[in-house]
Amino acid sequence: MLLNLENLPRTIWVEKSGGVPAVGFVDQRLLPGELILVRTSDWREVVDAVKTLAVRGAPAIGVAGAAAVMLAAYEYAVAEGDARLAAQRDCEESIVSAGESDRATFDDRLEEAARVIAEARPTAVNLSWGVRRAQEAARAARAAGKTAAETAEALYELAEALIAEDEAVNRRIGAHGAALLRELADKLDMERGAPGASRDRGGDAPLRSGASARQQGLNILTHCNAGSLATAFYGTALGVVYAAAQEGIINRVFADETRPVNQGARLTVWELARAGVPVTLQCDDMAASLMAEGQVDAVIVGADRIAASGDAANKVGTLGLAIMARYFRIPFYVAAPKSTIDCTTKSGADIPIEERDHAEVLAEPILGVAVRNPAFDVTPYELITAIVTEDGVWNHLES
Repeated sequence: MLLNLENLPRTIWVEKSGGVPAVGFVDQRLLPGELILVRTSDWREVVDAVKTLAVRGAPAIGVAGAAAVMLAAYEYAVAEGDARLAAQRDCEESIVSAGESDRATFDDRLEEAARVIAEARPTAVNLSWGVRRAQEAARAARAAGKTAAETAEALYELAEALIAEDEAVNRRIGAHGAALLRELADKLDMERGAPGASRDRGGDAPLRSGASARQQGLNILTHCNAGSLATAFYGTALGVVYAAAQEGIINRVFADETRPVNQGARLTVWELARAGVPVTLQCDDMAASLMAEGQVDAVIVGADRIAASGDAANKVGTLGLAIMARYFRIPFYVAAPKSTIDCTTKSGADIPIEERDHAEVLAEPILGVAVRNPAFDVTPYELITAIVTEDGVWNHLES
């Protein structure tokens, strides 16, 4: 399959104009109607973008978190420089005391900004991971005697490195996931080739007729958007699809609309179509019948946090897919970077679940009607066929 990945925009990046840093990102709230690229030098606007889903997807908000800390560092470095100039104008004696005070002020303000940034969304562990990476870099720079301005510059270099690192990690995830799909295609072909073979998916699901799975390609079901738009570039779950498609073993992707914000309907199908991957959009409640018809060879999703037990939090609705996949004996894969694995969280029961604005579900309140809107649910490790990271299949028992 010929892919057109060059048609996909970079999701988040950093740049400078006249020495002033900025964070650029795709405003995903406006897709698929408009592709709008936003640039800002205000870290608070990055936080708002994360909260309002202009930037979303675990790896992408990890980068955004580090980049926001970088912008805060530049802002406070400029403030420190202005304070030094003011002190110098007042009198030479105040320079030393002002310098010591400014250093403490810069460090304290940066730590407070980091706290605010990390709390923008509670479930996705990549956000706090990215913020922590920036904090560690800032502390190391200060311990080495770097000025506030030099520290800010070090954080800019870190943001650039994290963006490059994220794409490289995603491509490795894609390669490992594609290898699993090759094995799956070979297994299905063996089953088809054996006399009287069937997929035996807990019902009467027929095999698709025609060429072998290797020749025909696999049908993949996905939920939400774990594609290039959810990362700096390339994607996790869809990164697996892209890598497998380049090997010719993808026939079609079925994308759940993913209520209530419709990330599948707005983002996943837009992204796949631009990349040249055949895609079909369906309502969330159509997944079971699609599986029953034998039209799904594998389910591949991303994750926002994976506990030490292997339980995985992902967009709400993922758990239902995993249960259905188990009934129909369809492989259920989770694709995520190791930064999404939170070994400090013992199990899925310990993962905080973000409750979003009820207006996402019911725009106009109805008297006497309560609304639930958890953004995520947790899939037990027992329902997951494999968790695919940049290092291959992750086994929680070996971590």
